[in-house]
Amino acid sequence: MSWPIQASRAPQSRRASLRRGAILRAVRLVQRTSLRPQDRAARDFLAIEGLPLGELRALLARAEELLPVAVGDARGERTLEGRVVANIFFEDSTRTRVSFEIAADRLGAAVVNLGASGSSASKGETLVDTARNIDAMGVDAIVVRTSISGGAALVARHVGCPVINAGDGRHEHPTQALLDVLALRLRLGKLDGRHIAIVGDIANSRVARSATHALVALGAHVHIVGPPSLVPVGFDQIAVGSGSISITHDLDSIIHDLDAIMMLRIQLERAAASGIAPDYRSAYGLTVARRARLRPEAVILHPGPVNRGLEIDDEVADDPRSSVILAQVSCGVAARMAVLLRAMPS
Repeated sequence: MSWPIQASRAPQSRRASLRRGAILRAVRLVQRTSLRPQDRAARDFLAIEGLPLGELRALLARAEELLPVAVGDARGERTLEGRVVANIFFEDSTRTRVSFEIAADRLGAAVVNLGASGSSASKGETLVDTARNIDAMGVDAIVVRTSISGGAALVARHVGCPVINAGDGRHEHPTQALLDVLALRLRLGKLDGRHIAIVGDIANSRVARSATHALVALGAHVHIVGPPSLVPVGFDQIAVGSGSISITHDLDSIIHDLDAIMMLRIQLERAAASGIAPDYRSAYGLTVARRARLRPEAVILHPGPVNRGLEIDDEVADDPRSSVILAQVSCGVAARMAVLLRAMPS
């Protein structure tokens, strides 16, 4: 008669063991947000500034290898099967958010998307509290976009999982720099000694900052071009490397010497409209006439979204002989795949 009693106790014992295991896992999640191992912090991708040159080159090489998988021309190993990536995007985005989603999917990871309008941020919750709650659910990496300069690093200090910066205020956009450099390398080969102009709203552009850091590290000569109102004083001192930075307010004086030109969007949402004159297009826009003064093999880039007819003419943006704007988008998936693999090594 004792057997039924013992049988009823066994499941209770197993349930208790399962409960203890669940509690221990929850405790470990709490501990990982307060005790952040150095190796986990090393898997963050927060900025190009300070990134060792060897790591930059390795990421570019990995992204180039992944490009056929990224664009769907080949099948790759689903290395991140069973992992979960949380995209916390508190600024609007098309290319960056979707390419991170596709990059994670190509690698086999599940993706959770969270925007400001559909989250508790609309109720007053801070970015850090949002990230800590998402981290406590056991995600393997957080991708964050925010209007706060330094916001990605702030999140990284408060969570246990790796954090990837998808653009933070006017600070940096490191994965954009990777895809821009990759697109350039595919057309130009080595960038050492190349002359590359970045034109437009430099003051508000995290793209310009990240691209400048990457290009100078790789030995390119970067020409910063724009009206004085949109080019910060001292911008030519922001990066270190074997390349160089110069500032000019006269695009036509250097256009014949350029191997590539990156046009930047005028960021009206960051009050850039007050810094441009009515003749901005004639002075700094990449018009058809100005395109004719570029070298025939010069490469044209734009990080998007494009204000057509302002910073670049339709015919120039859509010219497949020189424009790599859509190739940049394709490279973006590969670059973000490389960064996700770095954040979550197998």
